Amino acid sequence: MIDNTDAKILDIVQQDAHLSNAALADRVGLTKTAVFERVRKMEQAGIIQGYAARLDPKRVEKGLVAFIFVRTEEPFASQQTGKALTRIPEVMEVHNMAGEDCYLVKVRVENTDALGRLLREKFSKIKAIRSTRTNIALDTLKETGYLPLDSLRKR
Repeated sequence: MIDNTDAKILDIVQQDAHLSNAALADRVGLTKTAVFERVRKMEQAGIIQGYAARLDPKRVEKGLVAFIFVRTEEPFASQQTGKALTRIPEVMEVHNMAGEDCYLVKVRVENTDALGRLLREKFSKIKAIRSTRTNIALDTLKETGYLPLDSLRKR
């Protein structure tokens, strides 16, 4: 169970995963050892799944973001197509959907030519895909992996 202090630690780490244990301890009012133990326990429990640097997609030539709705011929519970989609490097997210489409896939590529190649060369090789429908984002106003934890702090 996550308590108030754990929620504070998680909130801070989401905003700055590069923060030292000493700085984190100062911000939550605990010792370095106590913070280290709490973070280690949350890592072992799978609450903290890893740490990553956020890159500016445009500066690394991945400025085009598209959302691809995928329909498949596989049984709903199979998810083999979804697993195959996760292995494509340009794929950022894969969501198994309720409704007409089976998956919603977020991809980042350089431009529309690269998007076309991705669909022709990688998506088309997945046999169970029956159809795709692609929407290109004109602008990204917000993109985050930050999870607000306010509800955990109210307990």
